[in-house]
Amino acid sequence: MCRYSVYTLVLLLFLLGFISKHHSKSTNPSKLLDLSAQSFRQILQSSRTCFVYFGKHVNPGIEAFLEQLEMSAHALEDYGIMVGKVRNHIIFNKYSSTLIALDQGAEVLRSFDVDTVFDVNAIVSHVLFSVLFNEVRYVHTPAELLAVERAARGTRDVVMGHIQVLGLPEHRALMEAAFVYGTKYQFVQTTGAPLLKHMGVADPASVPARLWFLHCSGVTHRSEPCPHTLMRKPLTTINIHTFLQLMEAPLLVEASVDPEEVNVVFSHLNVPVLFLFTQSETMQLDRDTAQSVARRLRGEVGVVLIHRDNLGVKTALKYNAVYQLPQEEVRYLSLKNTDEVVNLFREQLEEEEEADEDEGDEDQWSSLDVLDDEVAESVYRDRGLTLDTDSLSELTDQTFSTAVTQSRLMVVLFYLKWDAVSMAFLQSYLEVAEALEGVGGVELGSVDCGEWTVICRDQNITSFPSVLLYHSTHPPQRYRGMLGTTSLHRFLLSQVPSPVFLSSSAEVLSFLEGDLYNTHSTLTPIRVLGLYLPTDTDVLVFEEAAQSLRGEIILGLFVHEEAQRWADEHSVMLPALLVSRGSGIQPEAHSLSSSSSSTSSTSSTSQDLLSQIQRFTLDPFPELGVENLPGYVEVGKPLLVLFVGGEESVEVLQSLEEMRKAQSTGHLHSSLPCWIHLGRTPAGRSVLESYLGFVPPLPALVLSQLNTGGEVFHFPPERPLLAAEIIQWLQRVQNGQEPPAGMISDEAWGPPVPFYNFLSVMDEEAPGYAAQRSHKTKPGAKRGSERGAEHNSPQTSPQTSPQPPPHTEL
Repeated sequence: MCRYSVYTLVLLLFLLGFISKHHSKSTNPSKLLDLSAQSFRQILQSSRTCFVYFGKHVNPGIEAFLEQLEMSAHALEDYGIMVGKVRNHIIFNKYSSTLIALDQGAEVLRSFDVDTVFDVNAIVSHVLFSVLFNEVRYVHTPAELLAVERAARGTRDVVMGHIQVLGLPEHRALMEAAFVYGTKYQFVQTTGAPLLKHMGVADPASVPARLWFLHCSGVTHRSEPCPHTLMRKPLTTINIHTFLQLMEAPLLVEASVDPEEVNVVFSHLNVPVLFLFTQSETMQLDRDTAQSVARRLRGEVGVVLIHRDNLGVKTALKYNAVYQLPQEEVRYLSLKNTDEVVNLFREQLEEEEEADEDEGDEDQWSSLDVLDDEVAESVYRDRGLTLDTDSLSELTDQTFSTAVTQSRLMVVLFYLKWDAVSMAFLQSYLEVAEALEGVGGVELGSVDCGEWTVICRDQNITSFPSVLLYHSTHPPQRYRGMLGTTSLHRFLLSQVPSPVFLSSSAEVLSFLEGDLYNTHSTLTPIRVLGLYLPTDTDVLVFEEAAQSLRGEIILGLFVHEEAQRWADEHSVMLPALLVSRGSGIQPEAHSLSSSSSSTSSTSSTSQDLLSQIQRFTLDPFPELGVENLPGYVEVGKPLLVLFVGGEESVEVLQSLEEMRKAQSTGHLHSSLPCWIHLGRTPAGRSVLESYLGFVPPLPALVLSQLNTGGEVFHFPPERPLLAAEIIQWLQRVQNGQEPPAGMISDEAWGPPVPFYNFLSVMDEEAPGYAAQRSHKTKPGAKRGSERGAEHNSPQTSPQTSPQPPPHTEL
């Protein structure tokens, strides 16, 4: 619209009162109020909101604007806002002399030029934004958004809209939603590209208006980010309303009838509905899977879990998924995994949104956003996340020495900003720091080894991330546990003196029963007692090993003549270890005499003793999980794994008891009996499927011989899972009378796309340089002997490279 130089056009937004009855009975059918001097003075004293146009002249351009203004009067009436125009010369001269932003009463909230409010969408959006100025936060940077999230955590959810230009239809739709839902959600508006990058948008310039729902009401930790859901449909009033209704709807709905008879909120919202199925044997696992799918499709598709066990469900067993598009019939499918379920809907959405894009280019470059390391990919996805490090001391070369010497316990994380595992663990480390705020004597700090290289060199940091504990009275201790919040938090809370020096048999009994340091029993229930005579020379070795295990196991030391009586009661020779697994349980006794006499070096003996203690404290029939799996795999025995379902049924308890009976006979010594609860460890389902190629009925017993060729044996499901049957089956396996049910192939971990085949690139530059592609080096093989054999016999296999250094665990 052209600018008007002959006269001044000013639009003012007022807080006005209720219009008098005389005015409301005007014969003018239009919603646009034509205000006289008297009626204008009346509304100045009222409390209703009114949008007023001041103008003296009318030309074709103004006539077009007045048409838009009249249309906005009808729209704003729904929000209790009146629209009027004033042509009085005295009033016009008073309010058009300057542009003023005043307060409530008879004062101006905001003034606009005609070019700003050029049509009905611009008028409605700007008016509502001005009225909601104190309720809708306008943010520019990720830091400002994080401040909004921090204030909303645990109380309310956040709706953030990105608008390219104010005054467009998308802006109006966002403001109309804020007017309706503003008391329930915290609305945020932005027009800046930095926030798009913060939300994971790679190319902000090509992104249309977007809306995110930030689930902050369920977040309690200050350092935890608010999960967010993107609305993938265009920003219209009806789409936003539907999206917010989906956010309020249950994540997963369960039903006991056929899909055609299900009546849920998703059907009324005109969105696709996905039906998945479950049975009583796998109900918890299926529910977890359905919830996972529902989270991935949240805001786009409603997910319903159908219970097959109900007589009202007639759907054939060959179908495991049903979906229904709005206003269409249901469709039955047989899908292999959850990715197929998600792709079923995502492909349809992508066809609608990207119909005009070149499919060839998309196929070539879309996979570049997928890294060949899951940890690196997760960090890449969260690369725009700004971490709240207020609870952490960032140490430098000026503050490091003071911090570690003046604190009773200083915990320091050494990390690199460009290392994916470091950045992933940093989030867990911050959660631990927040959880330990207020715990006396414990401080947490960090050192960026990319910036403070001298500190990391002096502390002998060679792998990242590394956590060291600096005690005021002991040498630094390295944390060797899992790189996760729970493990590190438990480790730090378990910091008691190690070893605990005991001086009498009464103290020994109290230690083994868990009365000493009873507050730590829930953190580390296992206790290890070293029994030594005063004449034993290996006491210092035990003390050194105990210091290395501080925080992992509670260790006691009894150096006394009465140690012989304790050894005699448990039929072992001194020095010895007693392992207590809880009050009322007979301690296990292990003699150390053979191992201590076989090693001459104190340092190597200390390491051997540490390994012995770790081996003795392993659970004889453990429940495997993500955290303890590496320790049991290192034992080197075939894994005899019992997979049980998600619910603690009578069948599950009986099968576990039969496994314990079989173990007590001593016939399972050649394998490591263990079990996996698929409800607590959902990854176990993938493990079982990779073993057998399918998921059998549970409970299922599997023998996995990873160290002898990768053969997998499956206990026949038609046979009763009894102790005698298990022992007989294992004997048949050892005699070669049972065929393997599967084989774990030693597949190469290749790059996901050719672009990431760095070894091939190196070979092109220097043939043979990327030697890792050849056969793996056998454990224990020496490089020198390999090279010698290759030199003496040209017929041998190509040269193998040494094993790469082990990657830190997460």
